[in-house]
Amino acid sequence: MKIEELWFAFGGSYFKLIVSAIRNLGLFFQSKGNNQFMGVFTMSVVKRPFFKYFAVITGILLLAGCASPFKPKPQDDVGFLKRAQTQQDGGVIVSAAVLTAQESVEKFGANLYRRNVQPVWLEIENTTEQNQTFLPLGLDPIYFTPLESAYLNRPAIRKTDHETMDQYFYARGIRTFIPPGGKTSGFVYSYLDEGTKAFNVDIIGEDKVIRNFTFFIPVPGIKVDHQNVDWENLYAEDEIIDYDEAGLRAALRELPCCTTNKKGTEQGDPLNIVVIGDLKDVYYAFIRAGWDETETIYRASIIKTVRSFLFGGRYRYSPISALYVFGRPQDVSFQRARSSIHERNHLRLWLAPMRFEGKLVWIGQISRDIGVRFTRKTITTHKIDPDVDETRNFLIQDLWYSQGLKTFGYVGGVEAAPYEAPRGNLTGDPYFTDGLRVVLWVTSKPAAFTEVGWIDWEVPPFR
Repeated sequence: MKIEELWFAFGGSYFKLIVSAIRNLGLFFQSKGNNQFMGVFTMSVVKRPFFKYFAVITGILLLAGCASPFKPKPQDDVGFLKRAQTQQDGGVIVSAAVLTAQESVEKFGANLYRRNVQPVWLEIENTTEQNQTFLPLGLDPIYFTPLESAYLNRPAIRKTDHETMDQYFYARGIRTFIPPGGKTSGFVYSYLDEGTKAFNVDIIGEDKVIRNFTFFIPVPGIKVDHQNVDWENLYAEDEIIDYDEAGLRAALRELPCCTTNKKGTEQGDPLNIVVIGDLKDVYYAFIRAGWDETETIYRASIIKTVRSFLFGGRYRYSPISALYVFGRPQDVSFQRARSSIHERNHLRLWLAPMRFEGKLVWIGQISRDIGVRFTRKTITTHKIDPDVDETRNFLIQDLWYSQGLKTFGYVGGVEAAPYEAPRGNLTGDPYFTDGLRVVLWVTSKPAAFTEVGWIDWEVPPFR
């Protein structure tokens, strides 16, 4: 068995850290003396396998000493049902709730989040005259089975309780068949999504009709940035201007071209996107498209950021630095992480004092992080892709394919900067642009791909 497979077999995150360090550093302390127990130590490249096996044995012993009894709490003693949401369609009623990290420990007697397992509780009632079947793949195409979830958590539970734990997990997995007048409830062991959990519950009847229920459920735990915004008091009512189409186009062109620093004395990244939609529309459209919320900067998020930076891990909710528009940092930010913290798409949005046809108007900035570099100002910073228009156009396609886009168009407002004469952002990264903003009308309800509209304001140059 390879060393990188052993952490999975024994399941400890501490052991995973040991293996990561070995593989990343490839180093160990070796005595210079031939027979000296104590001596001068130097760093030497690992050339023999004995140290790997020493780390394996050490990890196993540490884990064995930490095994706990299996003691789940009764469901009534765990508070997740208070947050349940309910939807109904054609005689089928679905309720759903998502357990927090602590609730998972209490309900299942093990830290499921540490294994990237997130229990989703469902209750499905069938008041129709037909048999109905729940399709768990629609909720999560990479869901864990009940016994798989139990097996992943065995290292933390003493061996004598393993069979009891298997039976417990299996018994609480949801049964997918619901007869007429019947009801089923239980858990789907889904892959971990912190912040807001977005998922579908698909149910098919004997008549081959599929009923689709889409849930967006906030899960307490991480501290996301938009939770701190007082939306009701961001603007006084008399500050907000309602525009018709011609007035909106003109007003969007007059918005600032770029973000600034806190003092407003230096310009940063271009404000190259406009989003039109209420908070729910914006929130659901981006979450459905696979964008993650962003954590604020606090102790836990700093630790996770440093760990991801050092070991090259993926941190989907990494804090995003503050840029300023209207004299304040971004109101909400989203990101799409790639394989590591160094590579991601991220965007910032500010609510503008505007309305169009009763909908809120947001000005924003999007860019693609392609690496990390050193700077004099901030020591380290993300390197952005200079072609910011490409990332802007990616967002159109992303929302379009995920059915979160109703209409789009382009408007001026960002001064053009050609490839040969790029401008720079606050950390000195160059960027070039055609000077246009994309205007995106988003929706909280799925919009058909073929029904997306186009506003013929301005046309970007052919590339």
